[in-house]
Amino acid sequence: MSFLFGGRPQLSSAEKIAAAETEVEMVSDMFNRLSQSCTKKCIPPEYREPDLNKGESVCLDRCVSKFFEVNLKVSEKMQGEAAQKGGGGGGAMGGFGM
Repeated sequence: MSFLFGGRPQLSSAEKIAAAETEVEMVSDMFNRLSQSCTKKCIPPEYREPDLNKGESVCLDRCVSKFFEVNLKVSEKMQGEAAQKGGGGGGAMGGFGM
């Protein structure tokens, strides 16, 4: 009855599992996109050394930082638009746990 008094309805166990699976898929997809784009940008296709050099390491660090910063800003913007359209109640998985 909390739904009648302004609270959110309770999710069933199956709904919680489905939501967790969706979140894992979203985080996995984000990690894969991050890995692909930053590797393509920062690491040349021909390897000269077995370890990252300083330039590659700094590039990867900045790339990952920018990727998360942009992801967070986009997520906040989308949540704000959804709240305006839907009348509130922020998204449960918008920021990937951030």
